[in-house]
Amino acid sequence: MAKVNIACTPTELRSPYFFSVNFLFSLLYDCGIALYRLAILMASVARIKARQWIRGRENLFEKIHAELTPHEQHIWFHCASVGEFEQGRPLIEAYRKRFPSHKIVLTFFSPSGYELRKNYSGADYIFYLPADTRRNAKKFLDLVQPQLAVIVKYEFWYHFLSELNRREIPAVLVSAKFRKDQWLFHSLASPLKKQVMALYKIFVQDKNSFHILQQHGFSNGELTGDTRFDRVWEIAQSPKQLPVIINFKAEKRLLVAGSTWPQDEKLMAQLMKEINASWRLVLVPHEIGDAHISELKKYFPTALLYSEADAGKPNGDSPVLIVDRIGFLSSVYQYADIAYIGGGFGAGIHNSLEAAVYGIPVLFGPNYHKFNEALGLIETGGGKSINDFSSLQSAFEFYQNQENLSFGKRNREWVKQNTGATEKIIQRLEEIISGSGASPA
Repeated sequence: MAKVNIACTPTELRSPYFFSVNFLFSLLYDCGIALYRLAILMASVARIKARQWIRGRENLFEKIHAELTPHEQHIWFHCASVGEFEQGRPLIEAYRKRFPSHKIVLTFFSPSGYELRKNYSGADYIFYLPADTRRNAKKFLDLVQPQLAVIVKYEFWYHFLSELNRREIPAVLVSAKFRKDQWLFHSLASPLKKQVMALYKIFVQDKNSFHILQQHGFSNGELTGDTRFDRVWEIAQSPKQLPVIINFKAEKRLLVAGSTWPQDEKLMAQLMKEINASWRLVLVPHEIGDAHISELKKYFPTALLYSEADAGKPNGDSPVLIVDRIGFLSSVYQYADIAYIGGGFGAGIHNSLEAAVYGIPVLFGPNYHKFNEALGLIETGGGKSINDFSSLQSAFEFYQNQENLSFGKRNREWVKQNTGATEKIIQRLEEIISGSGASPA
């Protein structure tokens, strides 16, 4: 196997500038990690996810030591949360088929990912990722001893990357995406940038990301595409059947609003007052806690709850069904005639590919420009961005026209054309593993 790149050359290591910047960055970074842990501890008094974050890491190293079997060939996959897991899942499962004797160690940073997928059968061991301190990184790698580390999208943990590079463990970043204004390229982040430059490979989603890496002196970038296309295409071939949704839709047309936030939900409430009785709404909120469901009932007083609906009976009394369960939004979209993707009035839209793969038009809020898939859907004509109720109403009226619904069919073909990233990456991982002397069987 080719030797892993060294993060810094001897000349750079002797440079006073390097030492000063590296010391400052390390100091600020470690303080940031400490403050983050303190904030989580304080938030744990009131927030269940913060409590899960803390409790999940209690006695973590003892748990890892007790569960791992010595002398196994460990491959480490890391995902920040459930979204990154869905992005990495096709690769994990393809790797399992290609190297059945290897043991897959899967870690999550967020409770949203760990708690939802802690029983995932595609991995042999599933843990929380320890907080990124120098001591934790060393101890974790001492225990796991991975032959390969696969990081999904952009989890740039400085001490973990430093320790991987120091031990010359090949590490790759998959389905990565970069922007010109990304904080990684700031001069103060140069020590972290050097660690990312030392990764064995960075498999990027798009040409723009590849060119940005080149402009910043990276030689380890490779354009392979986005594994999410493979994941949503796979799901769409045999989606889970949902009798409650089937009975609710009946002979009506269906709008599915997925991963919604309060601003999205207000717009959906307005829209339902305006559209005709031939339409029904299935609302799948991002948060399903009791407090939020109570708020939604104020917007939709007659709405049914998925948890209370009877799968064996038609549910024809209400035009709105609120899904107060998690884990199957991707299958709900199969019943939609039009989909609305939430999050676009906040940090950014959620996964629009889960809906687009079913050949339906897709609507979303204004904060979509960082998402290649949204740009692609707009280009096909099967996606539209809205910024207020007026534009939502206009876009909905456009797509509810039977002739214009054909635009949605282009979305499915576009998704299909962009599949294949998983196979490209798995071939490259196979080369890395074969070069390391690891046994594939």
